[in-house]
Amino acid sequence: MRGCYMDDLSISPTRLSGFLRLDQVLQLIPVSKATWWNGCRTGQFPKPYKLAPRITAWKVSDIQQWLEHFDRTYYATKG
Repeated sequence: MRGCYMDDLSISPTRLSGFLRLDQVLQLIPVSKATWWNGCRTGQFPKPYKLAPRITAWKVSDIQQWLEHFDRTYYATKG
């Protein structure tokens, strides 16, 4: 299985498959690791997938949906 890497990712509708590792996600959503994990636990951020015993990743499509939702709600409150 080939992962999706930041060089390959241009958050766009044409690139909705693959997975991102934590460091890649945090480049798109600049929060601390602790904040990210707490948000995943509470449902604020997308749920992680265990790909192997020590490999956790997030679906590119889940991250893109979260970013789009965040943009809509952020700008709606600023308007």
